[in-house]
Amino acid sequence: MKKDVYILGVESSCDETSISIIKNGCTDVYTCILTQMDTHALYGGVVPEIASRMHTENITIVLEDVLNKSEIKIEDIDAIAVTYAPGLMGCLLVGLEFAKTLSLIYNKPLIGVNHIAGHIYANNLVEPIVFPSLGLVVSGGHTELIIMKGDYDFEVIGSTLDDAIGECYDKIARVLGFNYPGGPNIEKHAKEGKPTYDLPIPMNDDTFNFSYSGLKSYIINLVHNEKQRGNDIKIDDLAASFQKVAVDELIRKTKLAITKYGIKRLIVAGGVSANKYLRGELEAMCKELDVHLSVPPLKYCTDNAAMIAAAAYPLYKMGRFSSYNLNAKSQEYFFDKKE
Repeated sequence: MKKDVYILGVESSCDETSISIIKNGCTDVYTCILTQMDTHALYGGVVPEIASRMHTENITIVLEDVLNKSEIKIEDIDAIAVTYAPGLMGCLLVGLEFAKTLSLIYNKPLIGVNHIAGHIYANNLVEPIVFPSLGLVVSGGHTELIIMKGDYDFEVIGSTLDDAIGECYDKIARVLGFNYPGGPNIEKHAKEGKPTYDLPIPMNDDTFNFSYSGLKSYIINLVHNEKQRGNDIKIDDLAASFQKVAVDELIRKTKLAITKYGIKRLIVAGGVSANKYLRGELEAMCKELDVHLSVPPLKYCTDNAAMIAAAAYPLYKMGRFSSYNLNAKSQEYFFDKKE
């Protein structure tokens, strides 16, 4: 009988301290996430020094909770997986050194996982990824369309030339005076408004690339000019207008890619995939094109260790383990090379 593989994942790239145990890359045995959101909301965004200090304070607490709730001992774990890039350097180092220590003490293989790969493989926690698939990656630092030919075999067909969509959401939220985190607040206000503002369409061409800096600058200037004139900004309407034009371009270019390459499976990954408006538009598009859509549930869209352990499973099967020389990287363009 084939032995089940249990991988313990560690995620600390930003402001969530998370540890998870995943069986065979697809079954969430138990996941604990300790968020710092309330703390960083006091400052209007994540403060890296505070975040790394809180990871140090929380990580052993999170591990204890996972081991107690899962009733699995570290001795029974097959490998230790950890996010090593991209992210906030101090935060990454806390999780990485913690994972290295567990790996060394308990003599378990260490598997370094790229955070974006984690978001992609979060889909395996819902249903097995079937290749080939088209992947739409939408997060604070990434907006990409990729063709997934196999495990860790990705071809980028389009990417952002400047701001990622998640970054644009956060910056527009700040301009509109919304509290941290910005993205969910834009979505909340957009529900109450109507897309009455005439905004420029970002990167309106037939390539698969994206650009959101022009849209961001236009809205910043619009708000500034209206305030200078003493005019009121219809916040809900502007939020709705921004969200519609930003998401519409995602949908249009994804549809272009599906049509050109004839791929009938679409995988969505990254924190912005938690946006319900985006999900609704993607569902409508996939129904129109008869394309199978895979989007992780909300709990696996934001940062979590379950996706890191899931992403480590194919690497485990391929024997691609990391040495203790593995270092944290604040930036790494994952699709350029296979890590």
